[in-house]
Amino acid sequence: MFVRLVYESFRRQKRRKLLAGAAIALGVTVATAMIAVATDIGDKINRELRTIGANLVVTPQEDSLDLDIGGVNVKPPTDGAFLNESDLSNILGIFWHNNITGFAPMLPVPVKLSHNAHPINAILLGTYFSHPVTYGTDKLTTGVRTTHPWWKVSGAWPSDNSSDVLLGDRLAREIGATTGDEITVAGRPLHVSGILSTGSGEDGEIVAPLALAQQVIGRPGAVRRVYVSALTKPEDAFARRDPKSMSGAIYDRWYCSPYPQSIAYQLQEAIPHSHAEQIRQVSQNEGAVLTRIEGLIFLITLAALFASGLAVSAAMATAIFERRTEVGLMKALGAGKLAIASIFFAEAALLALLGGIIGFVTGSLLAHRIGESIFNSQISIQPVLLPVILAIAVIVTFAGSAAAIRRAVQFDPVFALRGEL
Repeated sequence: MFVRLVYESFRRQKRRKLLAGAAIALGVTVATAMIAVATDIGDKINRELRTIGANLVVTPQEDSLDLDIGGVNVKPPTDGAFLNESDLSNILGIFWHNNITGFAPMLPVPVKLSHNAHPINAILLGTYFSHPVTYGTDKLTTGVRTTHPWWKVSGAWPSDNSSDVLLGDRLAREIGATTGDEITVAGRPLHVSGILSTGSGEDGEIVAPLALAQQVIGRPGAVRRVYVSALTKPEDAFARRDPKSMSGAIYDRWYCSPYPQSIAYQLQEAIPHSHAEQIRQVSQNEGAVLTRIEGLIFLITLAALFASGLAVSAAMATAIFERRTEVGLMKALGAGKLAIASIFFAEAALLALLGGIIGFVTGSLLAHRIGESIFNSQISIQPVLLPVILAIAVIVTFAGSAAAIRRAVQFDPVFALRGEL
């Protein structure tokens, strides 16, 4: 009898049930898409944000040491120490090596530049452009083309094993050089393969392969600093803790979390005599953007589910009002409040499951579409999301139906059978 009552309700009130089911499906569609995007969005947004440049910098440990006497810094003037280029491959051996999207060593060298017999002082900046690095079985092609994607070149990028250079556009205008010209740097003839525009200090420099800069100063393997681009999670209070004050499971949790600080700590372990730190302006901006986007997704999901709950409430209230005579008859025949409520909650649960399945399928398609149109990649839908979505659908449906069902079980059978309610 119970099953038949539920079946007859769906058969006789097709329009009401269809409206309620559509409201559930629409709300669940948005919730599915937003939850799928939110669970898969971190790395994708992080990769998009990597276009604003490296977020970590590694320098020689000696550069981070200050000597103060009486409040006066007496650290002797120096051109600084150097890192060893051969140690840079160790970056691919850290715990979070899969989060390293690229790195670029830098070696600035003061030189004499001559073009058309007009010598001037300039800076020769040695770096990687697109250099293959190997660590065990791991391989990565890296350089400024990865870590500094805003650099624009008019002409051709130099090869890392050539004597071609890029000339900053401000410096090129100053000496009257163009792509294809020959310049003399520290007595060496070099070919200008392109004009570089960065909007920063490199516009007044010569950017060359790292090996060339090392030859100019006679320091094979020397590196002054390394810019590292890594996928990280926004820092919180736990991320800012000093690892020296932690031990055991707490230290392992901090070490195994992709915070900028923990990745910087691992870089210091991998590169001897180095000091690594986050470029705070970049890292903090990334964290703020991620937090705001996740907050927006959360609000959109709540709004969709709230609207779905209101629509279900209105549809169920109308459906139950139309069935007031049926409720009155059941109460007159001795049905208790629990029995009547169970019928309506069973109908609501069936609606929630049907609407939830339809919404899950539609939301999955919407999530894939969002991934393709915004991130140019697929959003992966985890199988565990289906029971979560169905549970959300049931909760929203029950919440929207509760008030109407509560009113139904309180109907006076005498007035209900007269149709006076």
